[in-house]
Amino acid sequence: MKRTNLLSAIFAALCLQACTSITVTPLPPGVQEVLIVDNSAVTVEDFVEVMRGAFEDRGIRTRLVREEPASTQVATVSYTALKTWYLSSYLCDAEVTVRRGGGRIAKANYHLIGKGGLALNKWSSVKTKMTPVYDQLLVNYPKRR
Repeated sequence: MKRTNLLSAIFAALCLQACTSITVTPLPPGVQEVLIVDNSAVTVEDFVEVMRGAFEDRGIRTRLVREEPASTQVATVSYTALKTWYLSSYLCDAEVTVRRGGGRIAKANYHLIGKGGLALNKWSSVKTKMTPVYDQLLVNYPKRR
């Protein structure tokens, strides 16, 4: 009986580690275009394409640029995305920050707690993982498509 309780507790602890943490400060209304600053260190496939799609689906134009522009009146997006490996690679952490006028105006974080633990959805696509993040980040911009 004690062994069953111990195994149940261990299994429950492992499952709790599979939670996803999403923290978002939404983009305020009025942004019509963002410049996405290329981060060549990010090797997560489709990350930029999914991000661009999320903005464009809401009527916000995107342009990919190599470096931060000199103008502080343009909204710029910087990002990081990390992957880990267990049988195959998958997205485990991401951060998207929007700046304008020298300050941060929006931010979104995705974190797979415990790198996914026993959860099978840790291998979900970037789009599946990041769509809820972008839905919160862009809550002030209804989808157009």
